[in-house]
Amino acid sequence: MKNTILLFFYLFISLLIFAQNKKIVVALDGTGNYTTVQAAFNAVPANNKTPVTIFVKKGIYKEKLKLESNRDFVHLIGEDKERTILTYDDHKGMVLPNGDTINTQTSPSFFVYANDFFAENITIQNNAGFNAGQAVALYIDGDRAKFINCKMLGFQDVLLCNAATSREYFRDCYIEGTTDFIFGAATTIFNNCHIHSKKNSHVTAASTPKEKSFGFVFIDCILTADTELNKVSLGRPWRPYASVAYIHCNIGSHITPEGWNNWKNPANEKTARFAEYNNFGTGANTTGRLTWVKQLTKEEACQYTVNNILGDWKVE
Repeated sequence: MKNTILLFFYLFISLLIFAQNKKIVVALDGTGNYTTVQAAFNAVPANNKTPVTIFVKKGIYKEKLKLESNRDFVHLIGEDKERTILTYDDHKGMVLPNGDTINTQTSPSFFVYANDFFAENITIQNNAGFNAGQAVALYIDGDRAKFINCKMLGFQDVLLCNAATSREYFRDCYIEGTTDFIFGAATTIFNNCHIHSKKNSHVTAASTPKEKSFGFVFIDCILTADTELNKVSLGRPWRPYASVAYIHCNIGSHITPEGWNNWKNPANEKTARFAEYNNFGTGANTTGRLTWVKQLTKEEACQYTVNNILGDWKVE
């Protein structure tokens, strides 16, 4: 009985905060409405239909976060991108106290199942370590997810753009990792983003379904790496019809002359949809590119617009 009363009291306070402000403040020092980001997520009403802002003050929030599918229209704002950090350290093969073994799909620090999620000025991290194996920082399953001026940090499998039904947009973001650190089946635009490799491996591992016209599209991005690296590929196909395009990007010398990889399966060369157009930088030289990678014509490149890629979703 006591627990039931406490639960109703908690829900009442959460709804009161929401009704008064439609803005929730999270602060580790207790100066906000909540001290954890997850508590703020839980305070968003189920089946929410109106935008709610969650402002997160500076600090390192070590939480395994989940924004459920019935809590749409959340706008998550960090006070300072460099000093507002959401982090956790689960990784594949790790055994939890209850006996469960973590895999790639259960390793993420932050799960976004909701639609119409918007984040800005915040860092999302998995700090399991360089040798931990698959350790996802951000997992996106909802539709219309937008990230502006954010950082995604980790090592292997950092950013999982998971659902084939999901559309995602990243602008002015910094994403770094080692192997396949941008991967999944979603339709995703990276606009003016900084993509940084920390190992001689692969930037992307798309699993785009055959029926989807676009997978990962990088526009006006810069690709860099730790200084000693020189054997990085732009991507390899996680599934046969993987779709990845780089357009007007500054590609560093860490990218190999062949540019791409078939994931040790020649059959993928007949189906993978890898493309480039008008890139520049040492690694953009197409002379040594694999013959099955498409160099777009100007007319073909004109199809890679935000409106064509994202359809009826207007991100700006």
